[in-house]
Amino acid sequence: MYVDTHCHIKSDNISEYVKNASDACVQILINASEDLNTSIDNVNLSKNYSNVYVAVGVHPLNVEYFDFESIDKFKELIKNSKVKAIGEIGLDYYYSKDNKELQIKVFREFLSLAQDNNLPVVIHSREATQDTLNILKEYKVCGVIHCFSGSLETAKEYINMGFSLGVGGVLTFKNSRLYEVIREVPLSYIVLETDAPFLTPEPYRKYKNESKYIPVISESLAKYIGIDESLVRDKTTENAKRIFDI
Repeated sequence: MYVDTHCHIKSDNISEYVKNASDACVQILINASEDLNTSIDNVNLSKNYSNVYVAVGVHPLNVEYFDFESIDKFKELIKNSKVKAIGEIGLDYYYSKDNKELQIKVFREFLSLAQDNNLPVVIHSREATQDTLNILKEYKVCGVIHCFSGSLETAKEYINMGFSLGVGGVLTFKNSRLYEVIREVPLSYIVLETDAPFLTPEPYRKYKNESKYIPVISESLAKYIGIDESLVRDKTTENAKRIFDI
């Protein structure tokens, strides 16, 4: 059994999506949210699928639309047993730093929510590594660094803080050097993810990404580490179930 710790499933194809995943032995899916509306939608979707769980939160690229008073609605959402994490939340300076302070303010709001309710966090960090690290150190939280692509030094910092690294399709890209870092990371700190419908792994990049491709990522990881793929499958599944309390 595999776990996809980070995907974005929409209502228009969820039945086929879940079936495709199940046929590939991907039996647990964590549906990540981007704002209040997707958080509500994802919780509602999860009610019809026993193996679909939810992370609720506001993506850093959506902070301009966040109403701080709506945090009470998130507090209600996390009472649902299918909500297993706060995410995806974090910082993204790739497109613009103009709203940096607002991103940080919203990030802190959700870190506090996670800390107060003992929930793991799913962290998005793009060209904002130092700020992400510094802010996370202020809170008693742990979880997953989504789509990790940093240096070994950064990986070690996150691991020392108790975080695991989310590894997805980027590992399979022909021009990616991520394997140079990941093969130095203990398997105990790695979980598998797709970020579907984005970042489809090789050799399927012409298709929309789905959770069914998790075994492809697992095989790639096993090759770089130099161990049997079944060990990667079992350990990353164990890690995910522990982090998300499933």
